[in-house]
Amino acid sequence: MRELASLAGIILLCGNYEGIDERVIELEVDREISIGDYVLTGGELPALVVINAMARHVEGVLGNPSSAERDSFEDGLLDFPHYTRPETVEGLAVPPVLLSGHHARIEAWRRQRQLERTARRRPDLLARAALTDEERRWLAEQGLWPPKGDAPC
Repeated sequence: MRELASLAGIILLCGNYEGIDERVIELEVDREISIGDYVLTGGELPALVVINAMARHVEGVLGNPSSAERDSFEDGLLDFPHYTRPETVEGLAVPPVLLSGHHARIEAWRRQRQLERTARRRPDLLARAALTDEERRWLAEQGLWPPKGDAPC
């Protein structure tokens, strides 16, 4: 999406039902984009998804430019869990490490949760992620390496 967002302009063609006439694709289309392995009734919603994903990489759209870099998929893994206040909601507490103020431990916890979440929800992503030997060992200790299965529906 970062590459698309850097272009001077972009035109999204939204197909309906059976798609777009193949001749138009052959003559005019530079790139086809898929947002998933399912069928929708029209291309308008996928176009909005693409526009929203691209907009995050346009300067000035996000208050903090580093937000897009830290978000899910920037490093090929799903995002770590996020927590807000209060500290406890219906008996579920914010993990103590996040309240510790120990930045290195917080970063390690976040990375482990990214690895764990990706292994459980999208093992196909984990299989092609650039992992360190230490991360592979940690995943193996958790019973999550090597990755098993494809992306769930």
